[in-house]
Amino acid sequence: MIQIAGLIKTFGDRRSLAVRAVNQISFNVEEGRFYTLLGPSGCGKTTTLRCIAGLERPDSGEIEVAGQKVFSLSSGTFVPAYRRPIGMVFQSYAIWPHLTVFENVAFPLRVGKQKLSADQIRQKVRHALGQVELGNMEARMATQLSGGQQQRLALARALVREPQVLLLDEPLSNLDAKLRERMRVELRDLQRRLRITTLYVTHDQIEALSMSNVIAVMSAGVIVQEGPPREIYLRPKTQFVAQFIGSTNQLAGKVRNLNGEGSGAVTTEVGEIICGITSDLSPGSPVVVVVRPESVVLHRKRPPDAGNVVEGKVASAMFLGEYLDCSIELGTMILQTHQPHSLELRRGETVWIELPSEECMALHAEVP
Repeated sequence: MIQIAGLIKTFGDRRSLAVRAVNQISFNVEEGRFYTLLGPSGCGKTTTLRCIAGLERPDSGEIEVAGQKVFSLSSGTFVPAYRRPIGMVFQSYAIWPHLTVFENVAFPLRVGKQKLSADQIRQKVRHALGQVELGNMEARMATQLSGGQQQRLALARALVREPQVLLLDEPLSNLDAKLRERMRVELRDLQRRLRITTLYVTHDQIEALSMSNVIAVMSAGVIVQEGPPREIYLRPKTQFVAQFIGSTNQLAGKVRNLNGEGSGAVTTEVGEIICGITSDLSPGSPVVVVVRPESVVLHRKRPPDAGNVVEGKVASAMFLGEYLDCSIELGTMILQTHQPHSLELRRGETVWIELPSEECMALHAEVP
């Protein structure tokens, strides 16, 4: 449904330092899927979205949307935004404050090249408002809506032209935490119900993990890892992805040996760790062993048969309701763990930390 090949976009000119915001990226979004570009500010995700929308002209590459080539440097193709089969929701919503809910949604139909009768416009607007559950508010002024309602109004306006692709640029970032959580569910349910191909841009890892079929993590204009949310979270391929997606502990070390089955032993400052090892590593390679706080198992007595067990001391234990946030001193380093909320610990108490080998992964150590 969306095909991107060799996309490049550079900002700047001869008099200033040029910045390559998008650096030779390629990816495909299958029909009906929810695909997310995830990354920190300045990584190129919004620029990529704007190139697909026709709001930026790329320097090179090809873009195809719903079978239509909308940009190609080689053939000189550049289809303007209003002729692309897309609907777009901006971070600011871009709602007209002096218009009613009905007129906001009707606006794209009134200014479009296709001439529609008043009855056709009314029918399409009411259908779009019904899809986002605003059907009883069409006479209200846009400024009388809550933040969540304004977000749904922006969605209705994007859907009224019945686009084949929906582009969303951080649409939940202006909402408070509780409303954002509810709107994540509503937006994902709407996308599933309509089965509309969706490209979503966000810096919020929770949004990406909870809503996406596929996540592409971006850094410095390139896609560093692409895959399903579970794979991105549990099997990061780079130190950057491990750091950016959720919380993670990192133990510096060197590969001691490989067992030929995607795992091996790593020598670290807290001892030898048996863990998964990516295929590009060899004995002697500098690595970081990453393990999520919720994967760490804490024992009050040393388990007799477990591997990857390290003795430590409780540095702090904070009760957070859903879990106990425990910091454990392992020599000169601190390990973050999430333990069952029923566990009671004292500061300074000796404990044994188990790092399950199937939950640990050795990654190439990146230069700071």
